[in-house]
Amino acid sequence: MKTQVYDNMFRTTIICIDSYENRVPSGRIYNMYLDSGIAFRSTMELLKCMDSMLEEMNYPQSFSGRRVFWQSEMNAQPEKASNSLKTGKRATFSLRILFRQNASWQGSIVWHEGKKEESFRSVLELLLLMDSALSVEA
Repeated sequence: MKTQVYDNMFRTTIICIDSYENRVPSGRIYNMYLDSGIAFRSTMELLKCMDSMLEEMNYPQSFSGRRVFWQSEMNAQPEKASNSLKTGKRATFSLRILFRQNASWQGSIVWHEGKKEESFRSVLELLLLMDSALSVEA
């Protein structure tokens, strides 16, 4: 069993959104835990990258185990992006996941361009907050 504890700087993940065509985000995520940024091209890739990182860090610890229909033997990782400027062309968010309970995430998100911070109680609420910010930017 993993028992790693990370400092506050590991709790914040920067999400850089470069495009949001047809409400499909693409961009990069950055965290002090990662060697460099990880590129994503859809909402599902973003969530899977985040979830994999949280599992590897074991922080915050998951309240329940993940259930799947099919256990894949290969863990496909998105390509790594360059670790240059950490701002998105469309929007930049700072994400702090404080808890992983009830098979979801709870925490807060800061939208840098709009200078606003909101708390969320689920991944769905997080995605709706991001969508509302990205829809304003259009």
